[in-house]
Amino acid sequence: MNSEELLALLSAVGHAQRLRVIGELADGRLYVSELARRLGMSRPLLYMHLDRLEKAGLVAGRLELSEDGKALKYFELTPFELKLNVATVLAALQEDRAAAPPEAAEDGADAAEPPAAKRPNTSRGTRT
Repeated sequence: MNSEELLALLSAVGHAQRLRVIGELADGRLYVSELARRLGMSRPLLYMHLDRLEKAGLVAGRLELSEDGKALKYFELTPFELKLNVATVLAALQEDRAAAPPEAAEDGADAAEPPAAKRPNTSRGTRT
């Protein structure tokens, strides 16, 4: 897991509504309309939360047909264990470094930080 994946996971569980979704799905899978009713939430808002949880790998959705031919989207929890400690963070950062292009690793430059000579001039007090 790299730092981006770790942040997606933390962001997914770092919201009260998404924790409530996980709580409702803990007893088994539910279709979206039923889940929305239980949570007192609109389906569009619920889909936004489910999308975040699904991208983090915490839930899985599947479209199924009911006996009367109606399409129902079911969601269920995927098995997960969340463990956050210094080792988890260091492992994510190590994964980032391992995936970085070789030239960035050789000169020790941070790819997200432009060199000082190329930074934009952000001085204040002069107007043009």
